[in-house]
Amino acid sequence: MAEQFTGNFTQQEALGEEEMAAALDVMRSGRLHRYNIAEGEIGEVAALEQEYAAWQGAAYCLACASGGAAMQMALRAVGVEFGDFVLTNAFTLSPVPGAIVAAGGIPVLVETTEGLVPNLDHLERIAVESGAKVMLLSLMRGHLPDMDALMEITDRLGIAVIEDCAHSMGATWRGKRSGSFGVAGCFSTQTYKHLNSGEGGLLTSDDAEFMARATILSGSYMLYDRHVAGPSADAYSQARLDMPNCSSRMDNLRAAILRPQLRRLDANVARWAKRYAAVEAELRDVAGLTVIERPVDEVFVGSSIQFLRPEGSAQDFLRACAARGVELKWFGASQAVGFTSSHHDWRSVPQQELPQTDAVLAGLFDMRLPLTFSVDDCRQIGRIIRDCALHG
Repeated sequence: MAEQFTGNFTQQEALGEEEMAAALDVMRSGRLHRYNIAEGEIGEVAALEQEYAAWQGAAYCLACASGGAAMQMALRAVGVEFGDFVLTNAFTLSPVPGAIVAAGGIPVLVETTEGLVPNLDHLERIAVESGAKVMLLSLMRGHLPDMDALMEITDRLGIAVIEDCAHSMGATWRGKRSGSFGVAGCFSTQTYKHLNSGEGGLLTSDDAEFMARATILSGSYMLYDRHVAGPSADAYSQARLDMPNCSSRMDNLRAAILRPQLRRLDANVARWAKRYAAVEAELRDVAGLTVIERPVDEVFVGSSIQFLRPEGSAQDFLRACAARGVELKWFGASQAVGFTSSHHDWRSVPQQELPQTDAVLAGLFDMRLPLTFSVDDCRQIGRIIRDCALHG
């Protein structure tokens, strides 16, 4: 009898006793708003910002309502204005071009390689052609390009880089954390990311004036002195007058349940690596499947896995895997499905010819690896995918 997987691909690990106790403390206090704290107290949000800045190795951290809000505020804080061209990946999820549009910019899409990273030759060419001075680099599904080469191009052309690290929290390139290369790093704490507060985001930077602008944008009013992981008061002299209030703050309840999770994050990165390796081992050397090779300079977080199957019916393959309990996502569908979409679906973005990206997406499959799966579960999932690829 064919193997059948019975796990749930959207079930995350339950929050622990430490998180629940922290949440109860906040609820008992009634002080959920980040600025509703006692005199001289450092609230949960401010404490999270300090701890995350230290973990990331950043000078400053700002906790936001979502990862999308972090991206929008970063774009506005770096100076994007209405009608400005902003570079970003053609292979990403819709909140990334959505953040550019929300900030008033016009997305300019960069072709994608079979390694699922931006094509750097195309990046340089289209940057020159468009005159774009900002790039929102999506480290989509945790795949890091050659960050040294990318930063050489953007620095030479005077392009400010903002990193979307929603899928790469904990990843490094040559020992340097993702989110540390450009002006700012944007992180998500939405349920399916590496820290789970339902919704939430974190914005990090070493640039004091940038962070002052982002803090005012987040809705600090004149309470920016309560941001202990923010710049000194003199950095706000212009920002406090120039920046609008977008009310995109994180609250103390979400921060309280994130702080214990942050302390376990490095251990969880190691747990994901084992699960990813278990699936990958089953998919290697399978006729018709191509595993995405990861650069030796990259340490990635294996919370999802991608592979290419360029030939054969994608729909038949999806159905065969689903019939045996394995839930795959396919980026080559003609219409958006759930969270999965392609640049063809983004009608708020000017349509662009991207033949390399289209060829990659036509055979690209994606799968979550939640920590509720054991390593043995992941081996079984890999065997099922392999069997469906070979025999249908």
